[in-house]
Amino acid sequence: MSSPNPFSYDPASTAAPGSVAASTGGAPNGSSVGGVPWERSVIEKLLLAQIQEQRAARRWKLFWRFTWLLLIGAIIWLGATQTDTPTAVSTPHTAVVEVRGEISSESEASAEYVMAALRSAFEDDGAQAVVILINSPGGSPVQAGLINDEIRRLKALHKKPVYAVVEETCASAAYYIAVAADQIYVDKASIIGSIGVLMDGFGFTGLMEKLGVERRLLTAGANKGFLDPFSPLNEAQRAYAQAMLDQIHQQFITVVKTGRGDRLKDNPELFSGLFWSGEQAIGLGLADKLGSLDYVAREVVKAEMLVDYTTRENVAERLVRRFGAAVGEGSVRAIREAAQLR
Repeated sequence: MSSPNPFSYDPASTAAPGSVAASTGGAPNGSSVGGVPWERSVIEKLLLAQIQEQRAARRWKLFWRFTWLLLIGAIIWLGATQTDTPTAVSTPHTAVVEVRGEISSESEASAEYVMAALRSAFEDDGAQAVVILINSPGGSPVQAGLINDEIRRLKALHKKPVYAVVEETCASAAYYIAVAADQIYVDKASIIGSIGVLMDGFGFTGLMEKLGVERRLLTAGANKGFLDPFSPLNEAQRAYAQAMLDQIHQQFITVVKTGRGDRLKDNPELFSGLFWSGEQAIGLGLADKLGSLDYVAREVVKAEMLVDYTTRENVAERLVRRFGAAVGEGSVRAIREAAQLR
């Protein structure tokens, strides 16, 4: 005995108004639409609607991909054409170069950026003096050392005075830069000093023992795992690191003494890593006078017009740094997918 077909039609049967058979919207007798079974017609309509929806989605996807490509292209074009360093200014003025934030190779306070700005400022005939405007807690001694050397070289080459003006903070590597200036001006509440060097890290050996975690470190070279935080502290390696820090600290001290000379007062805490207020720093010989950027330009340089030579990241560079490799990866993926569309 065969099972009943739910889609079959029995001419002998009669469907009451409002029943399933009467509500299908099919042709008379419910058998076909234009000679085609009604269920086939419905399926074809559904498939056609799905295909149209897929085509619309594909068109929108393509549209947004090309929109992103155009946006990225515009950003790259702006980055290539934008310049943050002013052209030569003939009118007498005070040149300003900012050192702001952490001093590192990855920041705007890197040696690359600051040195480029300094060269532009010194080479401008209209610049009567160069003011280094500092607001930085410090950073890399290498980057600071490169900037210090370049300031001293440019001063000797162009015979122009250099002044450091401190806003909030001039500590550690920032002070390393400041001592290359002829004079250092501060606010009475500025933070000055921190002449020292540090190397920090963590040790997890005690925690690992409590958790039952075993460190398996394989090295080729006795000191390849130097100061590994997951291994017990090696006294010989600790002594080696301390000797290196002491050497860099001595280099820092030498640079400060060279830059400040006999203005430094005899104080045993001077090179201990302590920091002082601007008012205290003047008393210790770490700074010269109280004064702001406008004060130095107006009263010291005698050229009130300020021209900022600071080299800053352009629009494209800021975008790349903010979104990192994800932006580049997404762009490449979009280009490849767009190229594969037919």
